[in-house]
Amino acid sequence: MNNSFGTGGRNSRRPFAEAFDHAGQGLWDALDNVRTEFDRRVAPRMGRGDVRVAILSLLAEESMHGYQIIHEIEKRSNGSWKPSPGSVYPTLQLLADEGLIEAHEADGKKTYTLTEKGHDEVKSNRPAPWDESEARDTSRPTALPHAAAKLAEAVIPIMRNGSAEQVNEAITIVDDARRKLYAILAQD
Repeated sequence: MNNSFGTGGRNSRRPFAEAFDHAGQGLWDALDNVRTEFDRRVAPRMGRGDVRVAILSLLAEESMHGYQIIHEIEKRSNGSWKPSPGSVYPTLQLLADEGLIEAHEADGKKTYTLTEKGHDEVKSNRPAPWDESEARDTSRPTALPHAAAKLAEAVIPIMRNGSAEQVNEAITIVDDARRKLYAILAQD
């Protein structure tokens, strides 16, 4: 029996791998539902200023065309933000009008590059919205849920490939973390 979680048949799988097929899929589904609901209710909407900073940050690294910029922002924000072409392309035009970027056409695509003035702007700007230091900023409502999602993602490989001893150790760690979180609320 071949499945999407393992490379071999049922006999080559670790003790908890078969249970992972069912429980793991449920965990992934639950995690996706939590992320979707979180993004819908809590995640802050990104404004034009954020698009501007994101574009300048990306172009400081390399030249890109608009489609690449959209996908790179989505990738760097771990899928939590995918700006629309309706916000990216007008911002690119505005940045070009301000002399911060230049557009070069090649093979039917416009590629954007920072000018010297654009590089100076990047140095004086705030960090990109996906910057790790900003993601850890506890004033952002996204910091704790993102940390919890990362913890949940770390559980999956242990469920999938862990021995009974490793699974039990992971359960102890997660239970301890849960108790510590409740203890934070109990403090005055």
